Amino acid sequence: MGIEFTRSERSTVGIEWELALVDRNTGELVSAADEVLRALEDSDGHAHPHITGELLLNTVELVSSVHTRVADAVADLDDQLRQVRQVTDPRGIELIGSGSHPFGQWYDQPVANKARYHKLIERTQWWGRNMLIWGMHVHVGIEDRDKVMPILNSMLRFFPHLQALSASSPYWGGVDTGYASNRSLMFQQLPTAGLPYQLKDWADFESYVEDMTATGTIDDYTEVRWDIRPSPHWGTIEVRFCDGASTHAELAAIAAFIHCLVEHLSTLLDEGHELPTLPPWYVRENKWRSARYGMDALIITDRHGAQKPVIDAIRALVDILSPIAQRLHCADELAFILTIIETGGSAQRQLAKAAENDGDLTTVVRTLIAELREGSAPA
Repeated sequence: MGIEFTRSERSTVGIEWELALVDRNTGELVSAADEVLRALEDSDGHAHPHITGELLLNTVELVSSVHTRVADAVADLDDQLRQVRQVTDPRGIELIGSGSHPFGQWYDQPVANKARYHKLIERTQWWGRNMLIWGMHVHVGIEDRDKVMPILNSMLRFFPHLQALSASSPYWGGVDTGYASNRSLMFQQLPTAGLPYQLKDWADFESYVEDMTATGTIDDYTEVRWDIRPSPHWGTIEVRFCDGASTHAELAAIAAFIHCLVEHLSTLLDEGHELPTLPPWYVRENKWRSARYGMDALIITDRHGAQKPVIDAIRALVDILSPIAQRLHCADELAFILTIIETGGSAQRQLAKAAENDGDLTTVVRTLIAELREGSAPA
């Protein structure tokens, strides 16, 4: 099975940001996506080209155009968010960015009326209905198809760095799960979701898709839901496992981190280097550790089993990537990664806010509302 990989300009960037709709007064989830999207249609009844729905009617997704700078992609999303607020503000609806809703219950959430979603739920049943989660996806353009699998495989070394920084789903259904990113472990229950196989080259990817299609597991490659995957239609590598960013600043920082990492690995390939990888069992362990402990995780850093605190690994990586950030014009955004380490990520802030208020999770939602409004977490 041949899968065409669209030619893409190197290291272009696009971002998808899923946001939850909540009631301004109660913080409860609001299933108003259809109403919001109808209000955003143009005068001819055409859907908004970049603001879309998702599996559940409590969600809107903002999708940037293709950009060369992270700042421009984030500004694109900020403008879309402004457009959404023109519809939601008069209706008493707020938005939050988070990997999960602190106290929303999955069984109360209606599914969007689209055939592909009904098919997913019919097949996955209880696990599919439990997908009360939100994320952010970052696409980075790859100019040469032969680079895709080597870069994807090597990117798995940085899984815990990104998951720790983006973790924003410590609660699920009103319960403190004990995980910084409960979303990550929830989503991998879906068929073809979770960590990718470390395939050698593009032909191996085509063979995988052919096998999955032949057995009726998927209809086409778009149903490969790996945490990091090739996106042939766009000519990108898509990093999909990060929890939903709670603020503009965190969205930009994590996107810049991903942008720089992919360009770094692409440059190493150009220089003739073989990209290092981790054994799959170490990758899987790192995923679990960073989901469980977030920025307190101790991660495995090489094939020999060396370990270090994830925050130390992140700091070292920011130093390595700084020259690339200058070249990609995202130095300020990348530098904010260090601020996240110093002040705490969303999962840490949510847990702290609940502790300050005797476990009242409505205060967590109010804080998430305020953070998204203000663009950054309170100092």
